[in-house]
Amino acid sequence: MVEQITGMLALIGVLSLFCQWLGWKLRLPAILPLLLCGLTLGPGLGFLNPDEIFGNLLFPIISLGVAVILFEGALTLNFKEIKDHGRMVTHLVTIGTVITWACISTATFYLLDFSWEIALLFGALVVVTGPTVIVPMLRSVRPKSQLASILRWEGIVIDPIGALLAVLVFEYITVSGDQTTHVLYALGSMLSLGLGLGAAAGYLTGQILRRNLLPHYLRNTAVLTLMLGIFVGSNLLQEESGLLTVTVMGIWLANMRGVDIAEILEFKETLTVLLISALFILLAARLDSNAMLDLGWGGLGVLAVTMLLARPLSIWVSGVGTSLSRADKWFLCWIAPRGIVAAAVSSLFAIKLEANNVQGADAIVPLVFLIIIGTVVIQSLTAGRWARFLGVKADSAQGLLIFGASKFSRELAKILKAKDVKVLLADNNWDNIRLARMDNIPVYFGNPASEHAETYMDLTGIGRVLIISPYRQLNPLVSFHFQDFFGTKKVFGLNNTEVGSARHQLSETYKQRLCLFGDAVSYAKIASLMARGAQLKVTNLTENFSFEHFRKRYGETAMPLVYLTKEGKVVVVSGNDTVFPNGIELISLLPIEALEEAKVQQAIAEREAQEAQEKSAAEAALAKIKADEEAEQLRLVQAEAKVAIEDNTADPLQAADETLAKS
Repeated sequence: MVEQITGMLALIGVLSLFCQWLGWKLRLPAILPLLLCGLTLGPGLGFLNPDEIFGNLLFPIISLGVAVILFEGALTLNFKEIKDHGRMVTHLVTIGTVITWACISTATFYLLDFSWEIALLFGALVVVTGPTVIVPMLRSVRPKSQLASILRWEGIVIDPIGALLAVLVFEYITVSGDQTTHVLYALGSMLSLGLGLGAAAGYLTGQILRRNLLPHYLRNTAVLTLMLGIFVGSNLLQEESGLLTVTVMGIWLANMRGVDIAEILEFKETLTVLLISALFILLAARLDSNAMLDLGWGGLGVLAVTMLLARPLSIWVSGVGTSLSRADKWFLCWIAPRGIVAAAVSSLFAIKLEANNVQGADAIVPLVFLIIIGTVVIQSLTAGRWARFLGVKADSAQGLLIFGASKFSRELAKILKAKDVKVLLADNNWDNIRLARMDNIPVYFGNPASEHAETYMDLTGIGRVLIISPYRQLNPLVSFHFQDFFGTKKVFGLNNTEVGSARHQLSETYKQRLCLFGDAVSYAKIASLMARGAQLKVTNLTENFSFEHFRKRYGETAMPLVYLTKEGKVVVVSGNDTVFPNGIELISLLPIEALEEAKVQQAIAEREAQEAQEKSAAEAALAKIKADEEAEQLRLVQAEAKVAIEDNTADPLQAADETLAKS
């Protein structure tokens, strides 16, 4: 039996990894391969039966997994960020949540004949969307930057809010089922313990992190252990209060000043990916396909209300007072896929409610899975066409993600930003990020190839990646990550490798992309040039000042970087590019030698211009003297002719001819 459990755990781990990879490769939400895997192994083949294999261990596994998922989600709920992302996001996660909850709960009550308690719980479970399903969909659809940002932040923020709402409804149902205790008193004590203990645990954990009372290598493990301990302790003090406690604990930590939770959040997200994947396979394997079919037309009716009534109503009400157009709102109405959090939390609540003999609890999980399958599949297949029909798809992305926020990158980013080109700097070095923020440049602090970056780094409008960092071990990872994301021809890196050392260990595909700004340009070379006073400059190339004139003025040491066309396209210089058409704005790096050469060429040009001006002035003066002499000579001849005519000493016609001949 032990060997069977061990084997199943290993198999679930391998399948979880494969499903995550398959979703990433196909640009689909990972929830779809996970769902198909679980349904195939469970109801389909009957190979995986979690209840028989894990027995009494199944509930603790799901319970602890959900606790970690809710805590990780709560760590992302920073109240300041809600305000920073506009009125629409704020309205969606507040007013929109209430509208969605009310519509779905009412439809569930009337269409499926659920009790109000179960209907309200179900409505709370499916108000969440979640970044794990939104982000892959946005990659394939590529809507306008503003719409992508709204949907992404809605998914991030609404996860903990929806989970908290579901926990509160669940605890109300649990307390209401206790006939020996007053409902309000029991609910009040549960809320007091959850809120109080959660806030206290969050504050104490924050103090430990703020004062660096733990060594760096223990921080992540310690926070995870403390969270699980608080979860279990809260449940021992008051049954079913643990989920509320860890949710409040995470929210407190996320909003506590002076507490850096970036590494903790990244660790929790890595752990959550494994937990979510494994849990979803287990939960899908437990699903009774007959129970889903038994929902019948009522279940489809709830799905229709969720997609066609609740979502549009919440969007149009939340959009009052915003600058969104009608097409923008109609697009947002169609994008609201439900995610893994709803499935995990609903399964845990269903198990607990079934243990308490709550009527209708066995129908929650099939209905939640129906909503997940319906929203993810239908919206994934139709969102792209809907965006094209409404005209809200983004234009060809011309923005640049620059990995490495050194002085050179910051100067380049400032020029591009001034030219209305979207640019984002990413770096692991906090000092570089701080200096970039002081220049009002959008930044991401951390590894841009991480799971955290995949969720929180806004890549809308970004079409290419420039790797300009000194991190030789991390550069290839970032390059390969974004080659899969944007394509191999849109990721460029500096040639930082040394011939005869590590370069031969790299793949040919990667080596071919090490040609940013030229085959022989490295980070060390750029850093050295900047340290010696090199400057970035924008030059307009025209018919009167072509690239040949540019080379003549600045010499061969001038380094072209990027140029902007009249049509607004951004072209990155790579390899041995030497063709630069007229009518572009060329951004180049000018070393000291190029600047000195430009001064010499400018002095020569000024001297030549002065000599030409002096020569022209002299020629003009000579021409004037000659003209004056000729005019004087003509005047004298005319005077002589006049005198001869008056004295009748010459024939008038002959005198005129002689005058013309002399002139």
